[in-house]
Amino acid sequence: MKTRLNGNVSNINAEADLPALGTDDFSEAKWGTGTFSFGDIWYENDEYHMRSKEKTYLVMYAPSDEYNTGNADVKVTARSVDGTPSSTGFGLIVHGEKSKTGDLEDYALLIYTGTDPQYEVIKHKGGQQTTVVPWAKSSAIRTGTSTNQLEVRSRGTELSFFVNGQYLDRITDTENFKRGLVGLYTSDTPEVAFDDLEIKR
Repeated sequence: MKTRLNGNVSNINAEADLPALGTDDFSEAKWGTGTFSFGDIWYENDEYHMRSKEKTYLVMYAPSDEYNTGNADVKVTARSVDGTPSSTGFGLIVHGEKSKTGDLEDYALLIYTGTDPQYEVIKHKGGQQTTVVPWAKSSAIRTGTSTNQLEVRSRGTELSFFVNGQYLDRITDTENFKRGLVGLYTSDTPEVAFDDLEIKR
């Protein structure tokens, strides 16, 4: 699969003085938007909407270091607009940054909201998307057009994943990404809307 690289990603300042709580309700257009070779991104009704092209995926990183995810709890709500599940999921990215060669580097919690709801944890590195935690069923994930709250808690090299307040899984950041930006992810053609992003440090 291919992805849209966000040209707005900047280098991360590890010494940045970041607030204890950062929020974005998507009522103000700050993130990247447009029609790209791998899909479309736009603001609508105080939500951030993404739609990928068929058989590919679409990624957008946050616009500034204020969205840094190092040692933070990151939450966002997400929903399928018409209830059609994205074939390979949609979800929340943490520790997102472009490498020196322009490749994505991050971890992501993805959910599938069809009749058999599931979650997966993936990693981007070296121009590749790989599975860290394979698709697993979870009754905590809501189906159809219902909103799901996705959460990733970062403590050093440990990442813990939650949906709608329920624990899903935990991994170790073996790539030592540690710091980076929030990102959003969707796949295939269904339209997905994101809202109420929160970063608690």
